Amino acid sequence: MKNIRLKFAGLWLSIMLGVAGYAQVSAGQLLTNSLTNPLGVPVDSPTFSWVILANGRSITQQAFEIKLMEVAATGKTKMVWQSGRVANGRSAQVPYSGSRLQANTRYSWQVRVWVNGTDKPSDWSEAASFHTGFMGEADWRAAWVAQPAAFADTLTRPAQLFRKGFGLGKKPVRAMLFITAQGMYAARLNGVQVSNDWLTPGWTSYNKRLQYQVYDVTALVKRGENALAVTLANGWYRSPLGWVTNKDIYGKQLALLAQLEVQFADGTSEWITTDKSWKTSTGAIRFSEIYNGETVDMRRYEAGWDKPLFNDLSWSAVAVKTFDKQRLLPTVNEPVTTKERFAPVRIFTTPNGEKVVDFGQNLVGWVRLKAKGKAGDTITITHAEVLDKTGNMYYANLRGAACTNTYITDGKGENSFHPHFSWQGFRYAAIKGYPGNLTADKLEAVALYSDMPQAGTFSTGHALVNQLQHNIQWGQRGNFLDVPTDCPQRDERLGWTGDAQAFSATAAYNFGVRNFFAKWLADVEADQVNGAVPWVVPNVLSATNVNSAGWSDVATIIPWNMYLAYGDTSILSASYASMAAYLGSLQKAAGPDNLWDSGFHFGDWLFYRPDDDNDGRAAVTDKYLIAQCFYAHSTDLLAKAAKVLGKTSDADKYKQLAADIRAAFQKEYLTPSGRLVSGTQTAYVLTLQFDMLPVALRQQAAARLAHSVREYGHLTTGFLGTPYLNHLLTQYGYHHLAARLLLRVQYPSWLYPVTMGATTIWERWDGQKPDSSFQNPGMNSFNHYAYGAIGDWLYKRVAGIDIDANAPGYKNIILKPYPVDTLGKVQASLQTPYGKLTATWYTNADSAYYEVTIPHNATATIHLPAEDALQVFEANKPLFTLVEQAQVKQQEGRVIFALSSGTYHFSFPYKSSTLVAKTWAKQHE
Repeated sequence: MKNIRLKFAGLWLSIMLGVAGYAQVSAGQLLTNSLTNPLGVPVDSPTFSWVILANGRSITQQAFEIKLMEVAATGKTKMVWQSGRVANGRSAQVPYSGSRLQANTRYSWQVRVWVNGTDKPSDWSEAASFHTGFMGEADWRAAWVAQPAAFADTLTRPAQLFRKGFGLGKKPVRAMLFITAQGMYAARLNGVQVSNDWLTPGWTSYNKRLQYQVYDVTALVKRGENALAVTLANGWYRSPLGWVTNKDIYGKQLALLAQLEVQFADGTSEWITTDKSWKTSTGAIRFSEIYNGETVDMRRYEAGWDKPLFNDLSWSAVAVKTFDKQRLLPTVNEPVTTKERFAPVRIFTTPNGEKVVDFGQNLVGWVRLKAKGKAGDTITITHAEVLDKTGNMYYANLRGAACTNTYITDGKGENSFHPHFSWQGFRYAAIKGYPGNLTADKLEAVALYSDMPQAGTFSTGHALVNQLQHNIQWGQRGNFLDVPTDCPQRDERLGWTGDAQAFSATAAYNFGVRNFFAKWLADVEADQVNGAVPWVVPNVLSATNVNSAGWSDVATIIPWNMYLAYGDTSILSASYASMAAYLGSLQKAAGPDNLWDSGFHFGDWLFYRPDDDNDGRAAVTDKYLIAQCFYAHSTDLLAKAAKVLGKTSDADKYKQLAADIRAAFQKEYLTPSGRLVSGTQTAYVLTLQFDMLPVALRQQAAARLAHSVREYGHLTTGFLGTPYLNHLLTQYGYHHLAARLLLRVQYPSWLYPVTMGATTIWERWDGQKPDSSFQNPGMNSFNHYAYGAIGDWLYKRVAGIDIDANAPGYKNIILKPYPVDTLGKVQASLQTPYGKLTATWYTNADSAYYEVTIPHNATATIHLPAEDALQVFEANKPLFTLVEQAQVKQQEGRVIFALSSGTYHFSFPYKSSTLVAKTWAKQHE
């Protein structure tokens, strides 16, 4: 019988290899630096990625070949580099290895692959392209220009207009615009916006790092007269930022730097650069600040100012400045763009008499409004996330942010209004002063966020859980606005490091965030002082270069999480110095005893605490216990990063340091019987998650955690404990309790806000109470993604899509579902570096079904919750017709085996996962 099975398996393998050999194989979805046809690529660091497209199973890349061509403005190509056949299975983030590329040059590239089962390569892929940025300061011909001193710095600070008319005697064949600003800019060429990018140049640590953008504007220039026009506003550069009025953080003077290269068919070029010949004035945007909104007075609009032949004789000459160009860097992340649009769900009048529009979704962006009025008619739009219990707009949680846009009509016809350099977080908009009858066709809400590609989807048969997933993703959309902000509405909107690290693993499931975080991590390093990591990045709170556990650890946690998600060692190498400097600052604080027991710490922020805590129910966790846990964790991550990067001596050093930190923890915070001096859920969660206890004591610590959950009947964790709580319960055999926490609808829980109508994640578990009253308005955001970190557990545990740390970036995928039967059918997908991965779980009577698609050039290790491999079937055939019996393991109620790419349909007898979990947990209590 065994021989028959082996022969059958061999036959099946031959069939699969045959499929691989004869399937139509191609390479597609080409990316350069993880972007589609990017412009402004750093000349020294292009990487190439592709996905293998084919039908069939078990298709693995054996080799590849890349060819790179320089593309002239005329379209003529010249071979620059050809890799030759490279015997390697790598298809993600393959580094360029030719001679150094030229600045400001267009390149195209193609790839072909060899797969198992055939000696023939695929056809060459469709071409992808990229355009390089500048090598350095010497490539900038342009000068910084600003408004002259005659333009006094008024209280309202109107937006500044800059323009340059120019003629071209020949038809252009390529035109590239390189542009940045001190402030926030919007550029137009011949009356047309140069892109759908907004809030450029984005937010970085401007004094050290200022990104420039590159645009292909060939379609916008023409033979004859042209005009390049730019609007500058305060933006992050000099708007008040933080909860105090600290404006002009980076400087008082806005400035523009731009150069346009126009190339012609005869090989010649012309440069239009910012210089003393430019003209400047002010226009319709009379006021613009991030927190307080924008005022647009269309009576001040000069028609045609952004077009050729405009009469700018009354405009002033610009002042040429010598601001620093050495800090200029090409943009490496996705821009902020306008995204989804929402029509009004209803228009109504509140008890206070306000005309209010409900867009049905708490979002980040702006209201686009059309209005026709007399000259001087003034319309104001105020914004709110929720209504109070009486049905009125709730403004109190905005604190000092006005969040008001004011529009003044010109009396010349219908005007279209929206902010340009400000945004709001809102679901509701109150419209005052609208001329005429306000109808739904006159306005819409426009979402605004970084143009991250969507990566994951997760859905179930449970409506509330589906809404939770919706809320998690919309919380990320609204707060991933060039930097990972804590909230999008009040006078804050800062890159809080603790929120970002807690959510980073979930973020990578929902969207492609590799470049988003790579850019932000460079600012983390730029803002470190003696290794210490500030609370917010970019750091606009000057006195906060003080490490706080769980916040400052962003320097180690996010680089490692991005490495796991994308398998890209360049993220680790780019962050290694920052990681090591941060750990050095911790070592200095901890001293020879290896105890980080000093300094300020936020602790387990917003943990559970009853309003009238008379019996010690508030879940206060010792802040120094938390600090010691994160100290060990960051040390572990640095040791792992050193090992990946081949820094063996560093890896050994940090591994030993981590052991010493744990020993110090056990001496300081652990009783001989295994009880922690702080008995909260967060204390046990962090202790278990970061392996702070001897192995022999971990199961009883998990039992104490489970006991706390049962005793309270709910979670008590805050920002630092919540991301790991359900993971630990599932890992140590209390999956039924994790499921109970997920499905709880009373406060505190993830679903309580859903039952209250939330469409994003709240900052507090009870931001709005059951009686519709509110928490402390001083800190009560209704769009705050941190508690959305439960999404990581939903993908990893419920759907079973996990990362193999030994083959990161989903090169080998762990597919290990922990079902929650009351969820019904669970469906998840993830766009990995190798293609789309899917996993679906459902039950029918006494059987379970797990259907998966493993992308080509990746593998997976399957862990089915089945008792007997002989009862597992794939597409109605015994498992052993697919996998050799010797390659299948059975342990702890799982059937475990490895597979290559393809789509598979598994079925097997199944009893309630809840019963299984309860039985297992009882055996270990």
